[in-house]
Amino acid sequence: MNLSFSREQILIPLQHVIGAVEKRQTVPILANVLFREEQGALQIVATDLEIELKVQTDIPCSEPIHTTVPARKLLDISKNLPDEATIKASIKEDRVTLTSGRSRFVLASLPGSDFPALEKITAETSFEVPQKDLRSLIERTAFAMAQQDVRYYLNGLLLESKGQLLRTVATDGHRLALADAEMSDALPEGKQIIVPRKGILELQRLLEDSESPATVKISSNHISVELPNLQFTSKLIDGRFPDYERVMATGGDKLILADRQILRQSLTRTSVLSNEKYRGVQFTAESGTLRVQTQNPDKEEAEDEVEIEYTGESLTVAFNVNYLLDALNALTSEKVQLILKDEVSSCVLQDQNSELCKYVIMPMRL
Repeated sequence: MNLSFSREQILIPLQHVIGAVEKRQTVPILANVLFREEQGALQIVATDLEIELKVQTDIPCSEPIHTTVPARKLLDISKNLPDEATIKASIKEDRVTLTSGRSRFVLASLPGSDFPALEKITAETSFEVPQKDLRSLIERTAFAMAQQDVRYYLNGLLLESKGQLLRTVATDGHRLALADAEMSDALPEGKQIIVPRKGILELQRLLEDSESPATVKISSNHISVELPNLQFTSKLIDGRFPDYERVMATGGDKLILADRQILRQSLTRTSVLSNEKYRGVQFTAESGTLRVQTQNPDKEEAEDEVEIEYTGESLTVAFNVNYLLDALNALTSEKVQLILKDEVSSCVLQDQNSELCKYVIMPMRL
């Protein structure tokens, strides 16, 4: 079997699927990508048994093909060839020979019949969403996912449909991020799934900032997102996500309105001298002023003041500065609202005139 294609025809599809290639190579074939003929063209498949990526190339394929090729070696070879270089591939038994100009590479292959595949999805729910909306939802919440938490259901992102709202929620137990996107059509009511962290980060990388639709299909154990010439599939986390709506209802009666950029810059400056381990920052809110203070075990201190709109009684509360900065970077309005109750209750951050994106941050003791 012989194939001929340009460098770009193979490089771009490989870059799309490389995130699903097993890095640790516990199973040798997971370090490979599957080459197979699909509708007269070459299809490339990669999986790590948790997620699977399929990309349909425009490389003509006139004969049946079913073999696997070392993914990262093929990607590196393609990267290092000249732009628009023509590559010829000869596939014979357990070898794939690539030639381009005066260069020649011989790669070991493994049988395509040994390549594992995720079980076929029988969709229970299906809907379309603009790619930019799904990408925005992920970008606004994914940073709050837990990493390797024993509460495995926190190591992922909740995707939920509520009428004409598509919602994502993430929490690591210390903070919670929630974002909504309004859809033009009604979605299946009350559908909740938890997508694993790796799948979410990979999907975020693949989605484009465009109105082009992404078709989302959900089964009992998997989610599939179909993009033009690309299909993403991931297993789901089997667990019950925390009751986030109860967390959101903090009942705070102290409202602070601040310029988002000025507050973000103040936190960035003062955080330089915060405790490197705990990253604590203390807020003292008084009429018209928010005082930001940090200190570290070397008895170094930083203090800054920010003009705010606030008329309540004096309040002092401390938070992890990284959590505050993550939330402020995700919000988009000129001014942000901080909703507080007391020094031991959570703080809610949101845009001034929108509740489509909210962040809840637990206080800490300094």
